[in-house]
Amino acid sequence: MFEVFSKAFGIKDLKRKLLFTFLIILIYRMGSAIPVPFIDASYIESAINQAGSFLGYLDVMSGGGLSTATIFALSITPYINSSIIIQLLTVAIPALERLKDEGEQGRKKLSQITRYLTIILALIQGTGYYLLLRAHYAVKYTRDFDGIFAAVIIVATLTAGTAFIVWLGERVSERGIGNGISIILFAGMVSRAPSAIMSLWHMIEAAMAGKYEFYAYVPIIVVIFFAMVVLIVVMHLGERRIPIQYAQRVVGRKMYAGQSAHIPVKVSMSGVMPIIFASSILGMPSMISGFLQPEQGTFWYDFFSFFRYDSWSYAIIYFFLIIAFNFFYVTIQYNPIEIANNLRKSNGSIPGIRPGKATSEYISKVLWRISMVGAIGLAFIAVFPIVFSKITLYISNVHLNLALGGTSIVIIVGVALETVRVIESQLTMQKHKGFLS
Repeated sequence: MFEVFSKAFGIKDLKRKLLFTFLIILIYRMGSAIPVPFIDASYIESAINQAGSFLGYLDVMSGGGLSTATIFALSITPYINSSIIIQLLTVAIPALERLKDEGEQGRKKLSQITRYLTIILALIQGTGYYLLLRAHYAVKYTRDFDGIFAAVIIVATLTAGTAFIVWLGERVSERGIGNGISIILFAGMVSRAPSAIMSLWHMIEAAMAGKYEFYAYVPIIVVIFFAMVVLIVVMHLGERRIPIQYAQRVVGRKMYAGQSAHIPVKVSMSGVMPIIFASSILGMPSMISGFLQPEQGTFWYDFFSFFRYDSWSYAIIYFFLIIAFNFFYVTIQYNPIEIANNLRKSNGSIPGIRPGKATSEYISKVLWRISMVGAIGLAFIAVFPIVFSKITLYISNVHLNLALGGTSIVIIVGVALETVRVIESQLTMQKHKGFLS
């Protein structure tokens, strides 16, 4: 990876793109330190802990901006949710599906619709964040300003922060390296690395102070981290190649021999999207409990405790939801019947498989098997930190807050691999001399 970056800085055009990307990341991190008016950040940690996994998930996605009440507290979560909704609607609404098939102009219209929906979702999410903070007495204002004015300022600031982040991400996609939204997510995740290192250091200090169980936990956590990184890399790079054979063609008076190709089916086709889906849905009960604050021993307290991010029930439901959403996302992204029809039109076929229905059934079977492997692997990575924390709590009564670590690792490693791949392709294009050289 470092060799690729060193080569990229040796080429003027790539160097300019990389420096522009680093500048956007710097602006994003500077904005993540600007506080929102009328919010007392000292009360936010308790609100996040009571609201459970959803706000914890948002805090991870914002690079810690939510827990510190900065203008980028919502991060690009509304944009991600908006993109997911539009992708789902393109399958259900024919008008949106036609826009998707119209080429560049249609994609621009879909992007514009996605931005408008992002603003709406940011307003809703910002309002919910404000109400939660007000319930925990984190909203402070003087007599000169009433609560309505403070609410408008807080929600407007959070919404404007999200809109500005989306604009920064689009600039990176146009003039920088890689996908801008992914780069913003990557920057937020990496910014939490110092706090993770400090947590490990505190464990070492606790071990030196007499809690000897931490002498075992620290190396185990480090080994688990590197093992998860290796597993994610293997899943990201792994693929099944379906062989394709094209028949001979006659063009004019010439006969062209048949060619061989393949259809790549990646193990990790859906990326981190199933984790985002599952986290958003499972986090809603915990967030509602933050508003209601039910008393201990009541039915609603037990009901919301069932969905706490550190419970066994949450881990089990989370595991199966990730698998279900992985299959759902693959289903809307890949259409075996359409692939089979395109192969027939181009005189291509899978060796040993008859064209038409048999081809679509074979592709569906391959997709199902590969998707199952990727779904189980992704669910294991996401759930294992929760299970490990429960095991350490049961064995030695030590609570390790690693519940959202799997999500962060998947995003960081995935974006890093994708960015390196983009840089390598740019380097290959720069080395190509062309016909006139």
